[in-house]
Amino acid sequence: MKRIVIFASGSGSNAENLIKFFHNSDNASVIQVLCNNPHAKVLDRAKKLKVSSLTFNRIAFDETDDVLNILKASKPDLIVLAGFLWKFPEHILNSFPYKVINVHPALLPKFGGKGMYGMHVHEAVVANNETETGITIHYVNENYDEGATIFQAKCAIKPTDTAADIAAKIHELEMEHFPKIVDNLLNG
Repeated sequence: MKRIVIFASGSGSNAENLIKFFHNSDNASVIQVLCNNPHAKVLDRAKKLKVSSLTFNRIAFDETDDVLNILKASKPDLIVLAGFLWKFPEHILNSFPYKVINVHPALLPKFGGKGMYGMHVHEAVVANNETETGITIHYVNENYDEGATIFQAKCAIKPTDTAADIAAKIHELEMEHFPKIVDNLLNG
């Protein structure tokens, strides 16, 4: 059975979708949710779905091996960032090469980088008068949103679409594709 650890910072809709997708799987399961925000909704979602969760601070993540040691003990086959806002430290990436992935709410390389998450991305897409957007699932490296692309899905943008309209379209793409791509990576 393949083991998935999810990192999240916020509401956790993608984390919940992944947990539910793999709940009855014979191939993989989400074994843990790690979170840098002790008030994040994702912690309630994990508890409700009976998945272990832990919170950590910046020191445990960046400056010590505390989070790395938690991961080593968990032995994940894949580490999935689902709305996780901190840059991933090199000492963890080096211990899990090509085992850390992220979903980004735009078609990278457009609208990526530090500070480009959630509504910030969708507002930038509107401001730039884009005619399409989408999601990018990519490997994580030492820079924000610069790892190798694994998968992209696109959607059209109408001239009347607001950032909230785009957010809804992106959410649908994430719900549909993210679990399938994670499953493919684990079983490919």
